[in-house]
Amino acid sequence: MTRHTLSVLVEDKPGVLARVAGLFSRRGFNIESLAVGPTESPDISRMTITVNVDELPLEQVTKQLNKLINVIKIVELDPGVAVCRELMLIKVRADATVRSQVLETVQLFRAKVVDVSPEALTIEATGTADKLDALLRMLEPFGVRETVQSGMVAIGRGPRAITAVSVR
Repeated sequence: MTRHTLSVLVEDKPGVLARVAGLFSRRGFNIESLAVGPTESPDISRMTITVNVDELPLEQVTKQLNKLINVIKIVELDPGVAVCRELMLIKVRADATVRSQVLETVQLFRAKVVDVSPEALTIEATGTADKLDALLRMLEPFGVRETVQSGMVAIGRGPRAITAVSVR
């Protein structure tokens, strides 16, 4: 099985997310990451879906997705020609004895502190899954209290856009 990232343009209507996710679950595929948000067009949303699956079953699901009435366009993004990022918030124990070490680690990963309390820091980091995993491993010795991570968002590199309507 290989990892695939799909960029799916859909009409911004109720139930579309459930129908798209349902197609994957009916096939027995586990969605690793799913992010949905607005696009440059107010009535279109973009889903970024990451799955681990073989080529042939993915092709079948893609064909079925194309048949859904609210699906406008599907593009598989090759990691080599796409910018892919995730967001992670990490709450770390950081009392006075270790706070400076935690702050040094945060700076090394170009992350930022978004909340401070006497006993903890909340850190915001963006990057690839590998970068976020590495940051988490570095912070674990200090005592990670809580984490939350978004799904991956991705966009193709260069001037070409994946849009429903040509923009000139």
